[in-house]
Amino acid sequence: MYEDKTLVCRECGKEFVFTAGEQEFYASKGLTNEPKRCKECRRPQRKMYSAICAACGKEALVPFEPTEGRPVYCSECHEKNKAVRRSAE
Repeated sequence: MYEDKTLVCRECGKEFVFTAGEQEFYASKGLTNEPKRCKECRRPQRKMYSAICAACGKEALVPFEPTEGRPVYCSECHEKNKAVRRSAE
């Protein structure tokens, strides 16, 4: 019924495959237009910001721009803080 199609991304110009399964899914949702962008361009990476963890002092990469005066925690310290809050409830 459906066959894989090779399309060209209008964003980056790379070829990508619009699989038979994806075509079937699009059709089941009533979508008639083929995708114009490859998966990477449809879902761009989030911008990450560098900050210093308020608890341990290590560098932390966070998906938001840190605000002056508000603490930022690395993943490890954030998880520890969550566990402490849960046990206090």
